Amino acid sequence: MNRLSFIGETPTEALRKAQIECGEDAIVISTRKVVNVNGYNKDMYEIVVAVEDEELQKNMEFTKTAIAKASIEAEPIKAQVYDFKEEILRMQTLLEQVQKSIWNPKSQLFDLTIPIEFVTIYNIFEKNEFDAEMTYTIMKKTIKELPVSLKTNQNKVNDFFKLVLRRVIPIKHEVPLRNQQRKIIMMVGPTGVGKTTTISKLAARFAYKMEQNYKVGVITLDSFRVGAIEQLQAYTNIMRLPLEIVKKPEDLTEALLRLKDCNYIFIDTAGSSQYDIDKIELINEYRKHVDELPIEKTLVLPSNVKHSDLMEVYKNYSILDIDNLIFTKLDETRSFGNIISFSHKTKKSITYFSIGQNVPDDLIPADATFLIDCFMNNECSRIL
Repeated sequence: MNRLSFIGETPTEALRKAQIECGEDAIVISTRKVVNVNGYNKDMYEIVVAVEDEELQKNMEFTKTAIAKASIEAEPIKAQVYDFKEEILRMQTLLEQVQKSIWNPKSQLFDLTIPIEFVTIYNIFEKNEFDAEMTYTIMKKTIKELPVSLKTNQNKVNDFFKLVLRRVIPIKHEVPLRNQQRKIIMMVGPTGVGKTTTISKLAARFAYKMEQNYKVGVITLDSFRVGAIEQLQAYTNIMRLPLEIVKKPEDLTEALLRLKDCNYIFIDTAGSSQYDIDKIELINEYRKHVDELPIEKTLVLPSNVKHSDLMEVYKNYSILDIDNLIFTKLDETRSFGNIISFSHKTKKSITYFSIGQNVPDDLIPADATFLIDCFMNNECSRIL
């Protein structure tokens, strides 16, 4: 088997030359474009064919004169091969970018193509498991409102998205009480979200870490969980704070009266599954017995659960007339879209973030900038 090369201005012309000189039985091995062919001064196409030795001998005499003449008249061919591999890789990269920018949610109602300039931020939304409907709304709004002159600057694009996110996150900023003021906060939420630890952090914060040291009292209604009272008792003993243990709804009023001199009173409740309606109803019975008092009901939620589970918790705990939210376990997740989506959809303000187990340090007042930084970096920063 022998291989021969033929040059033509088009692939067809090169193939025709090969067939004339080698016959119809010649096997085409490859076709490629060659540029800057010496002697032609323009791009040409090369076809390499393979022929059997016998077939070659039949045609050799026919082509001998032409080959000899070409060897005398033309300089040896020095071709620069066109790099198809590099071009294919470049096209593949572009296709991947386009693929990432195609809006393809489950609902066919959304038909939105993400501009190339927004692909990076769109991927951040995806990594944070941001609610699809809200992602669509934010993307559409940003595409419409962001000035064209800013779209080529990635930092400007990111800053604009941060501004939009800031508008959708409901935050209730911490406002310290005046001397004669009083606030009662009831913590509710599922088992294991960190209500008791959060109460200990808040109690220590207001008793010792503010510019003014407030009088703080704690009440526990949690007589179900083993060790719950002992855990809270250990914290209050260390901080030298009064603790009231209430086991019946009708006794809650008296406990609050005994703490009437306190500026802040925190009520710890029994945690339960969001599907254990009986225990949630029992908490509601306690609340109804002091319904005449202005008690803030704060739903404590973990950051490391998906949006749909948070909505299930809120749905069943909403019978308690939830006022605010506290999110715990920010240090145990890399996805923060659920926090933003949930708080925006429920229209409930976030008051504090818990970012670890240390009492009282790992608790910070809610701040939109902090949450957005966690969102953009896919990580909760402990440097405040």
